[in-house]
Amino acid sequence: MATDFMPALVEPTQGETVTIPMANNQLSPKVSSFFTEANFQDPHLVVDLEQVSLNYQNLNKAMPQAEIFYAVKANPEQQILQELADLGSSFDAASLSEIESCLALGISADRISFGNTIKKQRDIAAAFNKGIRFFAFDSAEELRKLAESAPGSHVFCRVLVNCAGAEWPLSNKFGCSLEMAEQLMIEAQQLGLIPTGFSFHVGSQQTQIHQWGLALNQIKMLYSSLKLRGIPLTHINLGGGFPTQYTTDIPSIEAYGQGLELALEQQFGEQVPKILIEPGRYIVGNAGIIEAEVILVAQKQAQDERRWVYLDIGIFSGLAECMDEAIKYPISIVGKESNTEVGSVILAGPSCDSVDVLYKDVAYQLPLDLKAGDKIRIHSTGAYTSTYSSVGFNGFPPLKCVCI
Repeated sequence: MATDFMPALVEPTQGETVTIPMANNQLSPKVSSFFTEANFQDPHLVVDLEQVSLNYQNLNKAMPQAEIFYAVKANPEQQILQELADLGSSFDAASLSEIESCLALGISADRISFGNTIKKQRDIAAAFNKGIRFFAFDSAEELRKLAESAPGSHVFCRVLVNCAGAEWPLSNKFGCSLEMAEQLMIEAQQLGLIPTGFSFHVGSQQTQIHQWGLALNQIKMLYSSLKLRGIPLTHINLGGGFPTQYTTDIPSIEAYGQGLELALEQQFGEQVPKILIEPGRYIVGNAGIIEAEVILVAQKQAQDERRWVYLDIGIFSGLAECMDEAIKYPISIVGKESNTEVGSVILAGPSCDSVDVLYKDVAYQLPLDLKAGDKIRIHSTGAYTSTYSSVGFNGFPPLKCVCI
């Protein structure tokens, strides 16, 4: 799929507004024809499966030493899972429902990990009964639940690491300290589980490759210490974080692969453990485009230079990652030429909630002749959109996803 991206932007300082020009409206012939023929009346996400496949293959080529566990939560559409399963991917599931979706496609249980560190006891038991043997945890209570309901399973302990450089940081909700992680792995062995390795996540849309190296430096200390205690670990789960292209330039996936290979060599030499990665955004992000509609273009007072543009999609209907203007999606308008005269706008969703504002500090540049009824396309929206959509807030339908 052809990708249409905007030039690098400079992040605003406090009180400053940064402007972003309109994206060029370039689509692959397949996607362009589909939009023309479909003529959607409500917002739709269209995912190009050929781009999903290409992204997987590029990642596999860049990091051949890693086993890919696709993060199902990024986009769990059955056609996407099937496409990736056919390519040989494994899968990282965050819930029993995601596990069942994978199993329903004939994906074997040994290709699925239960990667959420917050699980109900009965869901652990159900997953274990379905053949799942890879589980993540980051607390003593979760470990004991695993020992009771998934005896003898392989377990990863998730460690807290720095998320600097991530456009969608994961803060401190997941993971535990290095000291606690070491003690928990000792307890895991005592409880009859198989302490397999450590996992970490440097934050989603991570733009600083060296963050993995910093985390691995900490992980290496844990591996060495536990080996001395008679617990030789076999795996490292590097998590996700590999970015897709939005409005700023990012390193190539080859650069990420080279950076990780160097970091692993520096820490482990020729004794590198088995490597797992959990990409989501990189695999499906730039494979998706949302087509939506302009509902209203308005000014709050006559002298306002910036217009308010209200769309039929917003925070509650799939664009949750626009909160705090964290993810800045490329935008194009259907039927507008690249030389169309533009002006700064505030973009907002349709709901009766004041939180439903997409971009205000970061000002997008959209055509001055923009009006209600115009079609707008939001690019690189294949990840974390349709599943973030509410089931009907204010009565608006949830975002539909179509794979082609």
